[in-house]
Amino acid sequence: MNSLIPLLVAAPLLGAALLLLGGRALDRFGHWLGTFAALLSFVFGLLLFSQMLGRSVDQRTVHQHLFSWIPVAGFQADVSFQLDQLSITFVLLITGVGTLIHLYSVGYMAHDERRRRFFGYLNLFLAAMLLLVLADNYLLLYVGWEGVGLASYLLIGFWQHKPSAATAAKKAFIVNRVGDMGLSIAIMLMFAQFGSFAFGPVFDTAHQASQGRLTAIGLMLLLAACGKSAQVPLQSWLGDAMEGPTPVSALIHAATMVTAGVYLITRSHAIFDLAPDAQTAVVCVGAVTLLFGAIVGCAKDDIKKALAGSTMSQIGYMILAAGLGPIGYVFAIMHLVTHGFFKAGLFLGAGSVMHGMNDEVNMRHYGGLRKYMPVTFVTFGLGYLAIIGFPGLSGFFSKDKIIEAAFAKGGTEGWILGAVTLIGAAVTAFYMTRVMILTFFGEKRWQPDADGHQPHPHESPRTMTVPMIVLAIGSVFAGGLFSINSSFLNWLEPVTGHSEGHSPLPSIAVTLLTSACMLAGVGVAYLVYGRSPVPVIAPVGSALTRAARRDLLQDDFNHAVLVRPGSALTAALVFFDSKGLDGVVNGLAATIGGVSSRLRRVQNGYVRSYALSMFGGTLVLVATTLLMRSV
Repeated sequence: MNSLIPLLVAAPLLGAALLLLGGRALDRFGHWLGTFAALLSFVFGLLLFSQMLGRSVDQRTVHQHLFSWIPVAGFQADVSFQLDQLSITFVLLITGVGTLIHLYSVGYMAHDERRRRFFGYLNLFLAAMLLLVLADNYLLLYVGWEGVGLASYLLIGFWQHKPSAATAAKKAFIVNRVGDMGLSIAIMLMFAQFGSFAFGPVFDTAHQASQGRLTAIGLMLLLAACGKSAQVPLQSWLGDAMEGPTPVSALIHAATMVTAGVYLITRSHAIFDLAPDAQTAVVCVGAVTLLFGAIVGCAKDDIKKALAGSTMSQIGYMILAAGLGPIGYVFAIMHLVTHGFFKAGLFLGAGSVMHGMNDEVNMRHYGGLRKYMPVTFVTFGLGYLAIIGFPGLSGFFSKDKIIEAAFAKGGTEGWILGAVTLIGAAVTAFYMTRVMILTFFGEKRWQPDADGHQPHPHESPRTMTVPMIVLAIGSVFAGGLFSINSSFLNWLEPVTGHSEGHSPLPSIAVTLLTSACMLAGVGVAYLVYGRSPVPVIAPVGSALTRAARRDLLQDDFNHAVLVRPGSALTAALVFFDSKGLDGVVNGLAATIGGVSSRLRRVQNGYVRSYALSMFGGTLVLVATTLLMRSV
C-alpha cells in the first residue's frame, strides 16, 4: 500500500515533464498521454481506497517517508506522505474529476495549436494538488500550495494573446500571494511554538500553546484559505479567472483549487478547536462570502462569471460549516465532494454551450438551446437541480446538513447563521434558475459574432458529452449514497471528529424551510425572466444590480483601500529615496568633488606660483612671530 502513495503524485508529474519538455514530437498524441497520466493516478487512488476499506478503522492512516529534505540540527524537513480517510477522499475527487476534465479537453481544445502544453499544465496542476492533500507536514503542503498557484497562473493565462487573460492570470497570482503569506507566517509560528511543522507533533501538543498563539496561527491559516478559496476579502480574482479555457474553470474553480482552503481548515481542526476566536472568524468569512457570491451571481450575464459567483457562494457554505467545528467538518467535506460533481458538470455544460455558440458567453444572446443541445440541456439541468437543493439530488443532502449544523450552533448565533444559509439557498435557486431560463428556454436571441457569422448551435462531440454525463450521474446519486446509514459521516469521523449539535428545529422543519426557500427562489426567477421576452441588452437595473455587475465594487474597494494608498506610498518612498537618501549621498559627493577641484588648482605646475606661495607663507610666519613677541 505504501509503495502506491508516491505514484499518485509521480504519474501526473511525469506526464507534465514529458509534455512540457518532450517537444513537438508529442503534439500528435500528447493530449492522450496527459489523459492517461490522470487516469493512471485515479486507478492508483482506487487501489489505495479499496485497500483502506480492508483495514480496521484505527489502522487506516498510513505514513510514507521518502527522504529527508533538510536534515539539520533542530530543523527536520521531510518529504513524507500521509494517507487517511480525508486525504483519500480528496485524491479520488481530484483524480476522478480531473480525468473527466482531461477527456473533455481533448474535444474542447482540439483546434488549439498549443494543446500539448495545455495538457502538460493540467498534469502539473494535478500533481501539485495531490502533493498538497497528501503531505504529512505543513512545509511540504506549502510546496504543493505554491505549485497549485503556479499551475493556475499558467492555465488562467493560457490564452495570453488576450490582454484580459494575461491580466486575470497576474491578478490571481498576486491575490493568492497575499494568502500565501498567511500560510508561511502560520508555519513559522508553528515551528517557533512546537519546534515542528509536521501534523502529528503540532496537533498532539497544540493544547500546550497559549490561546493567543493558537488564535494567531488560526487567523493566518484562514488568510491562506481566503486566498485559495476566493473568500472575502481575497475573492476578487475568481471572476476574472474565467478568462481561462472552460476546462480550467471546471478543474480549478469548481472541484480542486478553490476547495484547498476548506481542506486546510479541516486538516487543521486540532488548532481551530482550541482557538474559538479563530473559529468565529472562519464562520464570519463563510457567511459573508456565501451571500456576497450569491448576490454577484444574480447580476452576471456572462454564463461563466455567473457560475463563478455561485462557486464563491458554495465555498462560503463549506467554510461556514468548517468554522462550526466538530458539528460541521464532515458536512463541509461532504458538500465539497458533491459540489465537485455538479459544479464541474455545470462548467463543462457552459463550455459545451459556448462550443456550439461560437464562444459566445452572454446568456442574453442564447435562448431556446434545449432543442439543439439535448445532452447538454439534460446534464446541465441535473447539475442545476443538484445545486439548488432539489429533494433527492446531491446538493439536497449535503447543503441541508450544513443548514442544520448552522442552526445547531445554538443561541442567537445559531439563528443568525441558519437564517443566512436559508437566504443563500433562496438566492442560489434564483440565480441558477435565471441561468437555465436565459440559456435553454424562451425565444432564440442569437447574435452574429464579430466576423458576422450567425451561430449554428449543435451538440458537442462525445469526448465532451461523456464526462458531462458521468458528472451528472454523480450530481444525482452521490449525496444519497453518502447519506445511507450516515456512511460519509462514519468514514470521516475518525479523522475530523464529529459531535451532534442541539438544533432548536427538528430536521424535518429545516428540510421544509430549505425547500420552501428553494421554491421561492425558483418562483421569483420565473416571474422575472420566464414570463416575458428577455431583452438582448441588459436594462440599467437598480443600484444593487449595477453594483453586483461590478462584483459589489470589490475592485473599486481594492483600488481605494490598497492600490491607491500603495501607489502613493511607493511614490513617497521613491521621492524620499531620490531626494532624501540619494540627495544626501550625492550632495556629499558633490561637496567633496568641489573642494577637491579647488584644492587641485593650487598645484598648477608654475614655479612663480610656488615662489609666491613660499613668500606668502614666510610673511605669515614672520608676522605671527612678531605678534607673539609683542604679546
